[in-house]
Amino acid sequence: MASPRLETFCCPNRDAASEFVVTFQPTLFGALSLGSASLSLMFAILQILPKRKGYRRLGQYPLPRPASSSRILLIVSVCDILGCAGIIVRSSVWLGLPNIIKEISVTNNTDVWPEVFCVGSALWIQLFFSASFWWTFCYAVDVFLVVKTSAGISTIILYHMITWGLAVLLCVEGVAMLYYPSISDCEQGLEHAIPHYVTTYAPMLLVLVANPIFFSRTISAVTSLLKGRQGIYTENERRLANEITIRFFKIMLVFFICWVPNIINECLLFYLEVQADINDNRFRNIRNAALITWFIMGILNPMQAFLNTLAFHGWTGFDVDLSLQRRRELAWDSVSTSAPNTVGHNPMVGTTLLYQSHIQEAKKSLMGNGQHNSDAISVLSEGSESSTVEIHISGELRDYEDVDADGESLENSVKH
Repeated sequence: MASPRLETFCCPNRDAASEFVVTFQPTLFGALSLGSASLSLMFAILQILPKRKGYRRLGQYPLPRPASSSRILLIVSVCDILGCAGIIVRSSVWLGLPNIIKEISVTNNTDVWPEVFCVGSALWIQLFFSASFWWTFCYAVDVFLVVKTSAGISTIILYHMITWGLAVLLCVEGVAMLYYPSISDCEQGLEHAIPHYVTTYAPMLLVLVANPIFFSRTISAVTSLLKGRQGIYTENERRLANEITIRFFKIMLVFFICWVPNIINECLLFYLEVQADINDNRFRNIRNAALITWFIMGILNPMQAFLNTLAFHGWTGFDVDLSLQRRRELAWDSVSTSAPNTVGHNPMVGTTLLYQSHIQEAKKSLMGNGQHNSDAISVLSEGSESSTVEIHISGELRDYEDVDADGESLENSVKH
């Protein structure tokens, strides 16, 4: 799990609230965290591996370079997997070497390796989960900007600078304040602990507050885009808009389930921390609630890796294909919203259509106009091999014969 309390626990002179939760049934807690992180890591890796079926609908066409949003979702999954790996290592060591916790609690201990491992593992977990938060925020910004402005310029380098820069900066700053003047002799007082908690929860709260706003505005922009395609808002367009809404809702639901227990637990522990005696019988219910949310965090935090892949792609199955030739045919099965406008790229190619009627409507529209200046938006169904939202923006002019041939090819590929 990812909690600033675990980094506070690395101080021998830790506060009473952190001591209370971390030392309560540490073996059971470590086993639950290890099991949850292991399952999440295995299934998350399985989800993002290429599969033998479901990705060859457009194999006869050269695949475009993956858009920035598809890369963002892949990076989010990688950050979650690395965070789970840190939880697995830490839980395994704590279970295999239970004396390491006792050695951390010894003031002026000559053996520094227990504290080094404690701080290093906690920093690893916090860094990658914090980076996952920042990348999730950048994803919401990216889909909004692309749909709203119809821009196709990838800003992936800028996102890298923002996410990794802020994640490293906030982690280092928070830890420096927490472990001042040294790990073995941490300064006591909330004025040193609060900055560390703020740097930990700031990106989490940003996603909880800002992402629903960006997703809501993106859905409104997509609805307007669908209405502008043919001047009407048919049942198919409404169905597509609903699919996009469901996709964004699932992403936020996963984040809410996995991380809101952390906020509740931190509020309870902070309340106990400011009390003169946390063992007072008046605070019994609060102590119980803090322990319950603590164990819930140990299970749900690492599960974000697997649940995120379900929200991004749906269940992709066990039919893994690691052959090099098949990998070249793999289409990025994630939300692609920043595809660049390139000369010579057919706007219909690279777009996986969910409904057969959309192919027919696209063909009829192109046949009537003689040219194509479209915003093709498609959403795959829940049960498909790759649940995605794809927004391709293109303004190339096409002859009727080329468009008709492409439409027939796409129609045949969907049928097969």
